[in-house]
This record gives sequence, structure tokens and C-alpha cells, in this order.
Amino acid sequence: MIYLLVGVGIGFGIYIFLVETLFKSSKCKGNAVMAGRTVIITGGNTGIGKATAMDLARRGARVILACRNQVKAESAISDINKRTGSTDVVFMHLDLGSLQSVRAFVKTFLKSEPRLDLLINNAGLVADGRTEDGFGVEFGVNHLGHFLLTCLLLERLKEGPHARVITLASMAYQWGSIDFDKLHTSKDLGSGRYSWQFFAAYCNSKLCNVLFTHELARRLKGSSVTCYSVHPGVVKTELSRNVSLWQKVFIEPISTLLFLDPEAGAQTTLHCALQEGLEPLSGGYFCCCSLQELSGRGRDDAVAKKLWDVSERLCGLS
Repeated sequence: MIYLLVGVGIGFGIYIFLVETLFKSSKCKGNAVMAGRTVIITGGNTGIGKATAMDLARRGARVILACRNQVKAESAISDINKRTGSTDVVFMHLDLGSLQSVRAFVKTFLKSEPRLDLLINNAGLVADGRTEDGFGVEFGVNHLGHFLLTCLLLERLKEGPHARVITLASMAYQWGSIDFDKLHTSKDLGSGRYSWQFFAAYCNSKLCNVLFTHELARRLKGSSVTCYSVHPGVVKTELSRNVSLWQKVFIEPISTLLFLDPEAGAQTTLHCALQEGLEPLSGGYFCCCSLQELSGRGRDDAVAKKLWDVSERLCGLS
């Protein structure tokens, strides 16, 4: 009996430790006025993106859900409108796995929307396969699609007084690496059908997100636009919807017990969107609504610049 009690005590202690560290939650306290401001959220029809859209719509922002699936987006909009009273949430088609779709989205947006105050690069996935343009899907969607989207919207962002770009990264960036030779030969930073290969490619794409933000901040110095990367926490979302059934069987009980819900996962994004006075911290990496120190690989100036140059070439911007 005593061994059982000791085991339960140890298990409970581990649970408390995890809840207070790896699975710690936070609360956004920012209260910037959003009425009259326009926001784009990629992947805003579900998970963290939808929770972010819900909060910003409640504050009076005009929210553009940039999503691939119109049916899911319209369902999300109906729910958001019902729960917030907003009538200013709209869908625009965007498939981040298609550079042509990104360009079409930007063309439509610039014609129909006179301002852009906040761009939230939220969408992401864990999966194998290729994009329409032949890139590894995690690199193509998680990084390259957002890279092109941001670059094409920069001039509109600069027209506003205090525009921001927020990119959802992950603490997984710490285990990522960028093999430029492999990227050149295979248009990918990792692929394979095993879970560890999915995860390795995901880590690489999240390192791209962090380095993109680092270099973007350098290029935006002196402008009215600032940028931030975010680790939202370990959140129960549809991110892993493409993993195998047995992996879901393993993940589901753990996620139910420990993972944050999407509303909690949106708090650091909302902090970077709503907290006043963050401008001097442009390029920073945030977690639990506070600035975190990046590891060396996340602030490597030379790699960040090379990634930018290579991304421009791959997107046809140079």
C-alpha cells in the first residue's frame, strides 16, 4: 500500500511540475483599442487561430479569416458572430501550400481592404507530402507560404501607424536545423513517413519561423511595423490531424490531461497583438506572454539572412 501511495505522490508531483513548466498557461493583459483596425489570421477557422479571431472580433476588429476550407471558415465565422456579436468577420480563400494562391489572396485583399494593422501567421501543420509547387509540405506551408504572404503585404502594413506581424513558431525550433544544400536539391528540409521524421521536419520549419522574424525585424528598422514570434504553449489543436491512428491513440489521453485548450494557447499571440510598448522588442520570441531568450541558432544573423535570400528566390521575388 505504501508503495502505491508513494507512486501516486510521485505521479502527482510530476503532473504539477509539468503543468507549471512545459504546460504552463498565461493570460494576456493587453488592451489596445482594436475598433477600426483590420487583422488577417491564417488558419483562423480552428484551434488557436479561431480563439484569436474570437477575442479580436469581440474587441471590435475587422477580422479576415485566411483559410483554405471555405465551409469550415464560414462555420467558424457563424460561431464567432454568434458569440461576440461581431458582423465584421469575413472569409478570404488562402492555400499556403500554393504560391499562386498566396499571390491571388494578396491581390484580392489589396483591392478590397484599405488598411492592414495586424498580420497573424498562425496556420501550421505536421504532415508529409509536397505542396503544389513541389516543396516539402511543412517547409512550404509553415514557412514559405507565410514568408511570401508577409513580403507581399509589407507595403500595406507600412501605411498604418503601428502595424505588427506575429508568427506562430514553437519551442521546437530549438531542435531544428537548416540544411541549405538539401533545400536546394530536394526543395525540402526533411521528409519521411515515420513520426520522428515528421517531427524533425516540423522543428526545422519552426526554426525558419524564428529566423524569419529575426531577419524581418532587422529589415523593418525605422519603419512603423514591428514583428514577433510566439510559442503558444503545448496546445490541443488539429495540428497533428495528419498523423496515424495509433499515434492519435497515444497522444489523445496525454493531450486531454495536460495540453492547453486553444483559448489558453492564444494568449501569447494576443499579448503580442494587444500589449502596448512592445515596439523596442521587435524580432523577439515570446512565450507565456513574456519575452524569452532565444538559443544561438534562433538568432544567427548569417543563417537568418541566407534563409531570407533563399526564400526570396524560391518564391520568385528575386
